[in-house]
Amino acid sequence: MAVAASARPVSRGRRVLYRSRVLLRNPTVLLGLVLSAALLYLVIAPLVSVVSDAGRVQYGDEARSGQGAGSWTSYYLWRVFRSPVSRLLFWEPLLHTLTVAVGVIAFALAVGGSMAWLVTRTNVPGRTFLAGALVVPYMLPSWTFALAWLSLFKNERSGGQVGYLQGAGMHTPDWLAYGPVPIIVTLGLHYYPFVLLLFGNALRRIDSQLEDSARILGAGGRTVLRRITLPLMLPALSSAVLLVLGRVLGTFGTPYILGLPSDYNVLSTSLYHAIRDRSTGVASTIASVIVLIGVLVVLVDTRLVREQRKFVTVGGKGAMDRRGDLRRWRWPAFGLAMAVFAASVVIPVLTLLLSTITKTPGVFSPGNFTLRYWFGSDIEGAVGFPHGVLRGGELWEAAWNSVRIVGLAALVCGFAGLLIGYVVVRGAGSRVSAFLRQVSFLPYLVPGIAFAAACLSLFAVRRGPVPALYGTITLLVLVMVVTHLPYSSRSGISAMMQLGREPEEAAQISGARWPTRMVRIIIPIQRGALVTGVVLPFISGLKELSIVIMLTTSGTQLLTTLSIGLVDYGYTQLANGVVLVIALLSFTMTYLAQRLTKSSLASGIGG
Repeated sequence: MAVAASARPVSRGRRVLYRSRVLLRNPTVLLGLVLSAALLYLVIAPLVSVVSDAGRVQYGDEARSGQGAGSWTSYYLWRVFRSPVSRLLFWEPLLHTLTVAVGVIAFALAVGGSMAWLVTRTNVPGRTFLAGALVVPYMLPSWTFALAWLSLFKNERSGGQVGYLQGAGMHTPDWLAYGPVPIIVTLGLHYYPFVLLLFGNALRRIDSQLEDSARILGAGGRTVLRRITLPLMLPALSSAVLLVLGRVLGTFGTPYILGLPSDYNVLSTSLYHAIRDRSTGVASTIASVIVLIGVLVVLVDTRLVREQRKFVTVGGKGAMDRRGDLRRWRWPAFGLAMAVFAASVVIPVLTLLLSTITKTPGVFSPGNFTLRYWFGSDIEGAVGFPHGVLRGGELWEAAWNSVRIVGLAALVCGFAGLLIGYVVVRGAGSRVSAFLRQVSFLPYLVPGIAFAAACLSLFAVRRGPVPALYGTITLLVLVMVVTHLPYSSRSGISAMMQLGREPEEAAQISGARWPTRMVRIIIPIQRGALVTGVVLPFISGLKELSIVIMLTTSGTQLLTTLSIGLVDYGYTQLANGVVLVIALLSFTMTYLAQRLTKSSLASGIGG
């Protein structure tokens, strides 16, 4: 009887070699660990650093705090919240922020809600055109409206050339030229497309048979609105309110331009002034508060989204999307919608354009028109920028920096989002997958200017083997990648959830290694998601200001920071010219992206 030979013990080296080959064949775990480490350093570490700086004595504050540099302290909490200057540092800007937020939300709801109803629930003429035209304001930089407002209403208080109304002999009061009123109106014009898209999509999903049934049972129009339509619109309403609130919390350009002449500070501008004054501890404390408010806003929004199931209606093929007949009010309604489009797009753009081709505002004689602000070689009084916008090298250098920095960030963001989606879906159920899903979305919770302050806190000095990155292109690319990662990662996760394992497994059986499978199978199949993950961050990055305003230097000037710099110098026409270039680039790239992806921002509301 033969005795079976005992199996030889496998050596440790063979086991390591075998596991290495398995990882090379299917490196999901290894890739997930690498991505997790990168996100820990680029997302979590900056937030930890800014909170740490708020609790440690900074160099130069030893005498005021009575403690040594680097020691734990509550001095900055006292200075921001309880000191004699706390009203100027925090409480007044907080009140101004809340005032602006409430005003912008009310304005955006009124304009966006009414336009959504006209486009989706009525037979107003030109519905398809209006659906596309009314979302154009969001394609423009937010401070486009602020500069246009100054060109119209600026008075002599802030120096430099006055606006068109003042130039025509009409005195504009300070409350109309600067402060909360113009900030609310201009931000409302920029953010009402959010409400339009959310409300329009929600209104299209409501089955009109529910409203018809209520009317048949004797309910009047107000009762139908109060008992049927508004309850079904509550999820969209809450999302619109919280989304606009989160955006207003982190916006910088408009409050800076329209609030600075009247010393009307909000939290974002107060944070900027603290950093500019090198008050690192105070800036870190304010940034931490902004981060906390932003996180609370999104958590509330998430909780309300979970409650949406209470408002779900049974639709399907039997659902009806009936449009009301405006009868004789059709054309007046169309005129109202066109007036909104004119106020939010046509008038601001034409105002900026007109300011760049006239010497004196409000004077339209032939001799007052000029092209020197575009092509002039010597502009009198403009010492810091003595030539036309297109004449010198500053615009082209800033444009080149914008394209290469934003372009590189968009490419990295797109591929990183696809890889995160790959790991999250292929490793579903693992801790690495859950960690990547949550942390890749975390930057969305943090207002842009606060995250920029956090990154400045981490990368301004050398930390271990990582050198100081402030003033480098690397820092700008990293910050733009991280801040736009929530969009590209969600695009990658959604795309990978629709792709089964079979194509990749077939290639693996045929002997294809993981890099080959990614290049030959995954990326070609997910080309659409990859394009979306690259194009959207690129378009958003071109008009980004809040994130980069504190991170750029003279050698890394972008188009957005160049325009704000010209505003600081008081060169209104030159600043308006740069903003028009940004608007043209943004609109062109948005149009090309929609053609490339065969999609439209207005598709959800019938555009």
